[in-house]
Amino acid sequence: MVNQFIEKHPLQPFLPSKAKWLFLGSFPPKQQRWSMDFFYPNFQNDMWRIFGLIFFQNKNHFVNINEKRFEKDAIVTFLTKQHIAMYDTAAAVIRHKDNASDKDLEIVKAVDIGKLVRNLPDLQAIVTTGQKASETVIEYFAEKDILITPPAVGTYASFVFENSKLRLFRMPSSSRAYPLSLEKKADIYKKIFEKSIQ
Repeated sequence: MVNQFIEKHPLQPFLPSKAKWLFLGSFPPKQQRWSMDFFYPNFQNDMWRIFGLIFFQNKNHFVNINEKRFEKDAIVTFLTKQHIAMYDTAAAVIRHKDNASDKDLEIVKAVDIGKLVRNLPDLQAIVTTGQKASETVIEYFAEKDILITPPAVGTYASFVFENSKLRLFRMPSSSRAYPLSLEKKADIYKKIFEKSIQ
C-alpha cells in the first residue's frame, strides 16, 4: 500500500534579525533519527562538521562525540553571530519510503520563501543544500515570473526579488549519500562566505 501520510514541518524557521544568508534544505528526517531539536539533526549528516571545518578548522567543533549528538546551543549562538538563517523548502511532505532521501519525498506544500525573505531585510543570498531544495526555490520564483538559471553545484545565480538583489547558491548535499568527501564539501561551502554583494 502506498504511504499517503502527510508530515508537517516540525520546526520553526530560524531567522536571526541581521541574517545575510538563508540556508534552505528540503525537509528533516524522521524524528527518531534526530540527535538534537534543530536543523540537520541526523548525526550522520555532515552539515555541522562542514561548518566546523570552515570556521574552526575542526570538524568536531559542534559535535559531542561521546553522546553522538550535536551541540544545539553552540550552533544557535554561532549562526546568530555569523548572520545565518535556517529553514527548509517543504512545509509538508509525503515520505514514500522509510528514509530521508529527497528522491522519495513528495512535497505537498512548499514553504512561502518570499515571506522568509521579507523577514530578513539584510539578506544577500539563499543557499540551497541539495538538488530538491534548489529546484523548489527556482519553481517558487518562476511562479512569480522571476526566472533563475539553475546554477551548477558550487556556483550561484543572481536575481532580483521585490527590489532586493540576491544570489542563489547551489551547494552539494551534506548527506553522506552525496559522493564527495567532507573536506571537499567544506571547500565548496566556504566560497559562500568569501563572496559578498557589492
